[in-house]
Amino acid sequence: MSRLQFQLDEDCQAAALAAALWQHAIEAVTANAAGLLGVDDETQLREATAHGRVLVTNNIRDFVPLHARWLAAGYPPHAGVVVFPQQEFSVGEVVRRLANLSQTLTAEEMKNRLEWLHGWGAS
Repeated sequence: MSRLQFQLDEDCQAAALAAALWQHAIEAVTANAAGLLGVDDETQLREATAHGRVLVTNNIRDFVPLHARWLAAGYPPHAGVVVFPQQEFSVGEVVRRLANLSQTLTAEEMKNRLEWLHGWGAS
């Protein structure tokens, strides 16, 4: 059973979030660290998938339709997408919810899924 790893896109790549996830033994990389600043959304998703990372973003407007188009086009499975509105949660709450997600779903179960962080509050 492989654990989830996360890639934080430009919209939510706060260094504080990545550092907090690492403090909780959750692997996370920012778009900046991955060399992906300024690339288009599809490239972000492809690169995250190529490295087995679930993409975490505040860019709901673009990534929800991208997920739907990806599935409709029959592309190989992506590693997963997690969306949440900007400024909806504190860094600590995002960490708690991503930890809950990563303790519940395996990397295999997350493939081709779009998850709203709202649904991953305390159990």
